[in-house]
Amino acid sequence: MLVPLGPDGLPAGEVRREPDLVAAVRARPQAARWVWRSTAEVYPRLLAAGVRVERCYDVEAAEQLLLGHEGRLGEPRSAAAAWARMHHAPVPPDPPLRAAGPTTQDSLFEPAAATAALPFAALLEVYAEQQRRHDRAEHPGRMRLLTAAESAGMLVAAEMHRAGLPWRADVHREVLHGLLGERYAGGGEPRRLAELADDVSAAFGRRVRPDLPADVVRAFAQAGIRVRSTRRWELEGIDHPAVAPLLAYKTLYRIWTAHGWSWLADWVRDGRFRPEYLPGGTVSGRWTTNGGGALQIPKVIRQAVVADEGWRLVVADADQMEPRVLAAISRDPGLMEVAGHPDDLYTRLSDRAFSGDRDHAKLALLGAIYGQTSGDGLKNLAALRRRFPRAVAYVDDAARAGEEGRLVRTWLGRTSPRAAGGDEDGEAGLPQGGGTREDGSGGADGADQYVPGYASTDARARGRFTRNFVVQGSGADWALLMLAALRRATAGMRAELVFFQHDEVIVHCPAEEAEAVTEAIRAAGDEAGRIAFGDTPVRFPFTTATVERYSDAK
Repeated sequence: MLVPLGPDGLPAGEVRREPDLVAAVRARPQAARWVWRSTAEVYPRLLAAGVRVERCYDVEAAEQLLLGHEGRLGEPRSAAAAWARMHHAPVPPDPPLRAAGPTTQDSLFEPAAATAALPFAALLEVYAEQQRRHDRAEHPGRMRLLTAAESAGMLVAAEMHRAGLPWRADVHREVLHGLLGERYAGGGEPRRLAELADDVSAAFGRRVRPDLPADVVRAFAQAGIRVRSTRRWELEGIDHPAVAPLLAYKTLYRIWTAHGWSWLADWVRDGRFRPEYLPGGTVSGRWTTNGGGALQIPKVIRQAVVADEGWRLVVADADQMEPRVLAAISRDPGLMEVAGHPDDLYTRLSDRAFSGDRDHAKLALLGAIYGQTSGDGLKNLAALRRRFPRAVAYVDDAARAGEEGRLVRTWLGRTSPRAAGGDEDGEAGLPQGGGTREDGSGGADGADQYVPGYASTDARARGRFTRNFVVQGSGADWALLMLAALRRATAGMRAELVFFQHDEVIVHCPAEEAEAVTEAIRAAGDEAGRIAFGDTPVRFPFTTATVERYSDAK
C-alpha cells in the first residue's frame, strides 16, 4: 500500500493498494523519499529487480535513534513495538538476529518470520509520531539529519551487499597453502599448525595444546613463569623457548579459524564476498557485520581481494578523522586552525605545542580522546590543555557526565546508553558550539565495548567511554554523511561502493573512472564535514590508493 505524506508525517493523498512493490516504485521516479518500515526488508528486493532509490526513511532505524535520545536504548525498536508503546499495549520483543552463513547468503534480507506484522495504518501512526518526537529533541534539525544519514547508510549497506567485494578464491587458497601447508583428512589442523604445536610442546617438555589458553598458562606456571593470559603483549616479554612458536601458532590459528578454507567455502560465491552490514551496529554508530568477519580481514588475506579485469579498487582512508572531529565539535579555535589543512595534523600540532615532537603531540591528542590521563599522558595532556583548552574541556566534560551516570550525545544527537542508577533528569553539560547544553536524558574500539542496555558500574570506566563516545560517535555520524555524498557523486558511474569500515571505504570501478572516484571521495569528506558540523575551517582529507589488489593499498 502507498500514500503520499505531508511534512507533518500525515497522509496527504489517497491510499493506494499496489500489487507489486517493484512496479510501484519503478513507476514513481519523481518520489523524493520513500518511507518504509525496514530498508533491510524492502530494498534488496528492489535492487534485485534493478531499481535504485535516491532517499528513504527507515522507520525502525529512526526508532532506534529516538529511543536512545530519550534515554531508552535497549527497548525493542521494531515498528510494532513503537506502535504498542504509543497505545500502552504489550510491547513485542525484537526478533533475534539470524545467523548469516552458507545457508542464508542468498536470503539475508528476506522478511524474518518472527517480525511482528503491522497494519499499514499503524505504520503511518508510528511515522507521524516519530516526526513529533524529532521536534521534541534538543536540536531537532540535527536529529533529523542524523536519522536521514542513518537511513542513507541503510541504503548503502544493502547496495554493498548486493555488489559484493571482489574476491579471488584461487588466490585465497594459494595464500592459505603458503601459510598453513597441506590440510589433513578429517578436518584437523593443517601441517604448519601441527608443526608449531609440536615445537611448543617440545619447548615445555610435555604435550601442550597451544589452542587452549588455560593449558598454556599451566605450562608456563610449571616452568616457574607466572602469566595471567596468553595475549601477545604479555608473552612477548617472557624469555622462554616456547614463546616464538606459540606466537606464530596464535597468528596462523586465527587465520585458519577466521578466514581459512571453511570460511572461503561459506562466504565467497561467484567471485564475491557479500557480508551483511549492520549500520549503527554499536552504540557509537560504528558499523558491524552479521558474521563473515568483514571488518577484520587480515592484511595477508587481502591479497585475495582483486579487482575485475579492467577495473580498479580505489581504497580511501580518512586522515586523522577523530582528532579533526574533536576540533569541529569543540569549536576550539586553535585546534580548528590546525585541522583546517589537509596535511598531517600531528605535525602541525607538534609545531604549536610540543616543540616539533610529533610523537608526543599524537600521544597527547589521542590520550585526551581515549582517556590516557596518567604518567606521560598526564604531562602531555597538560600541554594540550594550555594550547587547546576548549577541545580538552569538551572531552573532560563528557567524561565527567559519564562518571556521574548522565547521558552524552554526539554532535547530531546519537546518545550513549544510560548508566545503572543514572539521574533521569541530569544534564551532560557538553558545550555544543554556542555554549548550549544537551539535556541528559573505545583505543578506537572503546565505545564498541558497550551494547544497548549495558551500563558500566565502574564510574571511571564509564567516564572513559563517554569521553571517547562523543568523538567516535560524531565521527561515525560524519562517515554516514560521507557515504551518502559519495553515493550521490558516483550514481552516474559504473563504480560501486563495495566495502566500508569506520574510516575506510573501497570503491570498485572501471580503470578509467578511478580518477573521478578519487576526487569524489575527497569532495565527499569535506561535504560531510560541512553538513554535519556547519561552517568550520576543519578539513576531512583522505589518503587514497588506486590498486588492483587490496593488499597493495597499504
